[in-house]
Amino acid sequence: MSAKTRTEVLIVGGGIGGVASALALARRGLRSRVLEKAPEFGEIGYGIQQGPNAYRMLDWLGVMRDLESQAVFTKNLILIDALTDKELTRISCGAGFRGHFRAPYTVVHRRDLHGALLEACRKRDEISLHTSKELVSFDDRGDGVVAKFADGSEYEGRAMIGADGLRSRVREILIGDGPPRPAGHVTYRGVVPFDQVKDQSHFDDMVIWIGPNLHFVQYRLRGGTVMNNVATVASRKFENGERQDYGGPDELMEVFSRTTPQVQEMLGYVGKDKNWVLHDREPRSGWTRGNVALLGDAAHPTLQYLAQGACMAIEDAVVLSGLLEKAGSEVAAALAAYEKERYLRTARVTITSRIFGDIIHANGGARDLRNHLLAQRTPETFWEVDWLYRGIEV
Repeated sequence: MSAKTRTEVLIVGGGIGGVASALALARRGLRSRVLEKAPEFGEIGYGIQQGPNAYRMLDWLGVMRDLESQAVFTKNLILIDALTDKELTRISCGAGFRGHFRAPYTVVHRRDLHGALLEACRKRDEISLHTSKELVSFDDRGDGVVAKFADGSEYEGRAMIGADGLRSRVREILIGDGPPRPAGHVTYRGVVPFDQVKDQSHFDDMVIWIGPNLHFVQYRLRGGTVMNNVATVASRKFENGERQDYGGPDELMEVFSRTTPQVQEMLGYVGKDKNWVLHDREPRSGWTRGNVALLGDAAHPTLQYLAQGACMAIEDAVVLSGLLEKAGSEVAAALAAYEKERYLRTARVTITSRIFGDIIHANGGARDLRNHLLAQRTPETFWEVDWLYRGIEV
């Protein structure tokens, strides 16, 4: 390999984690080449919650200024009982929260976040962007990596980062541990103009109505002009062993039938023709080998219950870029150090997300205990998320 090639990092996958990695590397003076499977760069999805840990990383990456006009700065994180419409608890995201975590809590549209990162990448000479690049195989030759693609092209780099998502081809080759774990939870989403929302009492809040085997999330996006809506069911069919066609619209309506009329009415804000089946993986080490490493969902996919999937990918990108900046020729050692630094934090996010999902979907005595304990909190209680939102230092 030429000296020029050895300075370049190959990034497989052009989603949020991939473009954040390229931008983080560029901020540190390192070259990268982003290779996206799809014919164009883009994101599918709806809202993303950005805890202060992610906000600080995005601010360091230089994109928050462009994002601020599209972001909504959340005033409170609120839990409401979906069966009684009684508020259970809230976290105030005001001055005390911002001072403690050195950043606000914001929500943005996934496309706006990805678009801001991508636009910043396009302005950097250190970054090359390619589409229609489906990875077939790669060869780690010790002094670098050669990646081969379905169109017959090959690229060489000093390292390769697999940021290719939940069903990562890089992970399949590197680890080969099979498909991700279905959680039995199914999500329906929808975005509607804000003026079509009947109940506008939680104007700048992120609200979760929680109930047995269900929850419903609402918050505004795109400068407050639209309302993001997410309805999720923990499928009884899945729990009973029906692993095909679970969580359909009929089950959605059945599970939500016990909720208040207001919550049932909000189901009209989500589309019923498409759903997302949630997956994660058991935390495990081994997502780096030689000059190849995984990042984001390819390394540690998590459920949505801490709203940290994209946040962890962005943190990964910043940590990895810092270690590669210092690596010199010791790329494999830097990647091993990256995994060591990220492994237990991301494992804690994965496991805690599962636990929080169980808590918000609780029934019977577990629901009663949950509500009793939540009633003892104050809006300025942060200890449950302190470890998470304190984040990492750049």
